[in-house]
Amino acid sequence: MKKILVVEDDRLLNKTLVYNLSGEGYEVTSVLNAQTAADTLRRSAFDLVLLDINLPDGDGYDLCRLLKPDNPDTIVIFLTANDQECDQMKGYEAGAVDYITKPFSIGALLRKIKAMFAMLERHKPAREIYDDGRLFLDFSEQTAILDGKPLTLTAMEFRMLNLFRKNDRVVLTRQQLLERLWDVDGNYVDEHTLTTAISRLRGKIETDGIVYIKTVYGMGYQWVGGEFYCSRTFL
Repeated sequence: MKKILVVEDDRLLNKTLVYNLSGEGYEVTSVLNAQTAADTLRRSAFDLVLLDINLPDGDGYDLCRLLKPDNPDTIVIFLTANDQECDQMKGYEAGAVDYITKPFSIGALLRKIKAMFAMLERHKPAREIYDDGRLFLDFSEQTAILDGKPLTLTAMEFRMLNLFRKNDRVVLTRQQLLERLWDVDGNYVDEHTLTTAISRLRGKIETDGIVYIKTVYGMGYQWVGGEFYCSRTFL
C-alpha cells in the first residue's frame, strides 16, 4: 500500500484530500504545519508528499529541501495558490515533480497521482529473487529466509549465491570464483579463504540432506539448486 503524507493548513482541504485519497486505497497521514511534517518525515518514509507552500510556521520549499536528501525516491507535489512561473521554477528546483495551483480538481489530482505511481512501477528495476519454496533470497533487498525463518547472510555470501544461481548447473572453477568475488574489489585472497567461505555458506543453507552447491572434484563448484542427497557432499 502506497503511503502519502498531506501537509496542508487549510483544514477543510486537508480533510477532503485525506477522505478521497483513503478512498483510493492509499495509507494517508495528514498534518497542518511544517514542524509536524518534519517530525513525521523523520519517523516514517512516504511514497508521496502533497505539500502546501504557504504554511503557518514556514514554507514548503524549505521542507522539500529538508526531506529530499534522505528520501530521494519520495515524490513531492506542491499545492499552492501561487501561480507565478518563478514560484513554479522554485518548486521544481527544490525537488518537486509537479506544481498544482489552487483551486484544483480532486479527481484530476487523484488521476495524476495514480499515473505517477504506475509510471514508477513500470520503470522500477526488477527485483532479483530466488525462491524454491524452501530457500528465499532477495538479492535486491539483501534478505533471506530458510524454511520460513529469517536467515542472516553476509554481503559476500549474497554475492556468492547470486553468482552461483546465475550460472545454474555451470561448473565454476575456483579461480573463476576468486576473480569474480574478490579480485573485483582488489581483495586478493588464497584458495583457503574460498574453501572456508563456501563451507560456511553451506552450513547456513544446506540442512536435512539438501544440497545447493556441489563440489566437482578437480574442477570447482556447481549450483544444483536444492537437490536432495542421501549423504552430504563435503569440500
